[in-house]
Amino acid sequence: MCADSHDSDFSAATVCLHAIFQGHVQGVGFRYRTARLVRQHPISGFVKNLSDGTVELMVQASDKSILDEFFDEMMLTFATNVTDVSIQEAAPDPNCLNFSIKR
Repeated sequence: MCADSHDSDFSAATVCLHAIFQGHVQGVGFRYRTARLVRQHPISGFVKNLSDGTVELMVQASDKSILDEFFDEMMLTFATNVTDVSIQEAAPDPNCLNFSIKR
């Protein structure tokens, strides 16, 4: 998870967003298709199924416009699956260098 950091070398422009997707988002390849979309952008973080049937997504990038474009693509890709999404800013994590699918 993107967490608080005290690393002064980490870019102040880095933005981290935490999202919870609701709807028909488990058992439909949501995590794998999300990971495929991430590969098209300079983004790190993770995607994970939660026990309540939602999907958690934590992503960070060097600029908010990268994440805005990514979320636009996500919403187009999953328009028929997602009924609601909650997105909040989170503290960036300088140790979060890759994107992973968590179990």
